Amino acid sequence: MVRSQPSFRLRQNASQQPRKDSRKDSHKKASKPPPSKNENSGGLVYPGGDTAFKALLSARFCAAIWSHISDCDETYNYWEPMHYLVFGKGLQTWEYSPQFALRSYTYLMCHAAPAFIYHKLLQPNPLLMFYFIRCLLGLVCALTEVYFYKAVCREFGVHIGRVCLSFQIFSAGMFVSSTAFLPSSFAMYTFAAACAAWWQQRYPLAIFFIALGSLLGWPFAALLGIPVAYDMVVRRKLYVDFVAWSIIAGSVVLLPMILIDSFQFGRVTIAPLNIVLYNVFGGAGPNLYGTEPFSFYLFNGFVNFNFIWVLALLSPLAILLGHFFLPMKNKSTLYLPYWLSVSPLFLWLAVFMLQPHKEERFLFPVYPMICLCGAITVDIAQKLCFRIWNVIKTVPHGTHYLDITMFIMISTIAVTGAMNLSRIFALYRNYHAPLDLLIELNRYPAENNVPERTIINVCLGKEWHRYPSSFFLPNKNWNVRFIQSEFKGLLPAPYSSGSNATYVIHDHFNDQNKEEASVYFNLNRCHFLLDLELDRETELEPNYAKMKDRWKAIKSYKFLDAEKSNRFFRAFYIPYFTDKYVHYGNFSLLQSTKLRIK
Repeated sequence: MVRSQPSFRLRQNASQQPRKDSRKDSHKKASKPPPSKNENSGGLVYPGGDTAFKALLSARFCAAIWSHISDCDETYNYWEPMHYLVFGKGLQTWEYSPQFALRSYTYLMCHAAPAFIYHKLLQPNPLLMFYFIRCLLGLVCALTEVYFYKAVCREFGVHIGRVCLSFQIFSAGMFVSSTAFLPSSFAMYTFAAACAAWWQQRYPLAIFFIALGSLLGWPFAALLGIPVAYDMVVRRKLYVDFVAWSIIAGSVVLLPMILIDSFQFGRVTIAPLNIVLYNVFGGAGPNLYGTEPFSFYLFNGFVNFNFIWVLALLSPLAILLGHFFLPMKNKSTLYLPYWLSVSPLFLWLAVFMLQPHKEERFLFPVYPMICLCGAITVDIAQKLCFRIWNVIKTVPHGTHYLDITMFIMISTIAVTGAMNLSRIFALYRNYHAPLDLLIELNRYPAENNVPERTIINVCLGKEWHRYPSSFFLPNKNWNVRFIQSEFKGLLPAPYSSGSNATYVIHDHFNDQNKEEASVYFNLNRCHFLLDLELDRETELEPNYAKMKDRWKAIKSYKFLDAEKSNRFFRAFYIPYFTDKYVHYGNFSLLQSTKLRIK
């Protein structure tokens, strides 16, 4: 913890001090920011960078170990192709077919490289490689978050900084997104770093992080660069710098991507352009995969951030009230006006809330900004309460607003933190079963003396979308297969054998999510089957666990039956009450009694 010299008369943080009119600064001054105003934190106790990093890293490592895979897109579009890059075997989706080429192998290789080195040096169990990569993702996330936190302390003041840090550490949304192997999570890392650079007027670095997140990660993250562009071009008139650094950053990121992806696909490929063309100009595009109502993100935001989300949405109103009812010294930041600093969040929401196709991961890039906006609202609420109290009852001269309103911050962090922990525990309790079952399967060969060269088929039916990845299988001779179910969309298929597998065009892929029967496997050849036992059965989705003459259960874990569970109690774990209002089925690892494993 860092504590500055006490000052009982003047305990102002950076957000209280007047903001200099930096619009008149020259380019030379803008490129070299003055010393941080945290030097005058005025006696406020706040975590230093090293302490914040340790806290964030601990939280992210917890996520790496205990968070489940919440999106099948993560498994099939990222973990499976990376498994192919490392082991030469994995499942391929239509997005990686050369005639579509929506995904980038360059992005995969950035993650596959450390996994490949780890594999060659230590020959670990593939399961350890999965968690190794997750921990690396957690490390990268923690590094960008601490950079973000230090910049928040500098730009908005240490009080907002420490509240924001508390929100980041305990947030269920950050728990889910921080170690997800998804471009939207990568965009979250880079945008947090871009904001930190932007608030310190390190414009070349901010542009580079925006380019990295939008080109190597997710092209739509470029939307978050609009406020940075506005600041440079409109407010500061840095036309040449903006164009020059945009070209440099874009070239540094995009040119290697084109070379690598073109080599992998066997033809000239610009993956970011392809995904934009498909999603924006490709007809049905993403709407083929389901649409959600306008309220989807409102409920989803509350589930992942609870009242932090509400506070974040109220931040424009709080800023407006602060503008009219607070003295100048209590509403200023270091470089940028509040409205510009928080604009990326509301620009993002304005665009994505209007899109019919909505998914939780689409909000990942602005998760740190949600924490910041929530912290800003808390800070302004404290200042407004102090001002009201000062009108009702005159306080002694020199009294700091935190002396009277600290209970607001403490109660907010306590309530939101408790709800976030409740949500995290509910996620683990309700959805972690598939990973636990595959860990059991990973141990099966060693515990049952199965020869390493034995060919084993692990089958998935209606629960295909909960499969965590082939990194959970013991070795390359274990194969994941799909059996027919009520799902009528397009499923992944194994990569072709041979060195040219990435640029082989298959007839069984299409971009219209049409079912392809050739990917289905004969149930009678399955050695193992993962299935969720619920009270609902159909001809294609029977209750396999009841077929005692055909299958025996090796291990079962509880898994949420969402249709029979109360929406609130399935989202948050409340001791005693949750078990009354939530119902579970058995997620089982079944072994065939007809096929012998030799």
